[in-house]
Amino acid sequence: MVIDKTAPYGGINISMEAIASVAGEAAATCYGVVGLTSKNSLRENINELLKKDDYVRGVYCTKKKDHYEIDVYVIVAYGVKITEVMSEIQKKVAYDLRRTFSLAFPRVNVYVQGIKEID
Repeated sequence: MVIDKTAPYGGINISMEAIASVAGEAAATCYGVVGLTSKNSLRENINELLKKDDYVRGVYCTKKKDHYEIDVYVIVAYGVKITEVMSEIQKKVAYDLRRTFSLAFPRVNVYVQGIKEID
């Protein structure tokens, strides 16, 4: 899926990989986030942390009627307040996507797939 945007100098096509890369980097840098994981990791009972190149497997973008929604799947650190971490992820991802692509992403859904103790 590609997002088409019209600019004064022509059309721009934004790929889902670009959106996933920016959103994944924003989520991974938030306090309390150990890393991103894939959507199916909970079902498969494997909490594999994704590398920077694989953020496409941990961030999903879907088109609704008049807006886009981002789903981010993360593993958080043990001992942090999960609601605060989720709130920060939502704010940072929405801000970075708006700043990078000049598109509003009013809905950023964060799914905690696991909790990991940091050594």
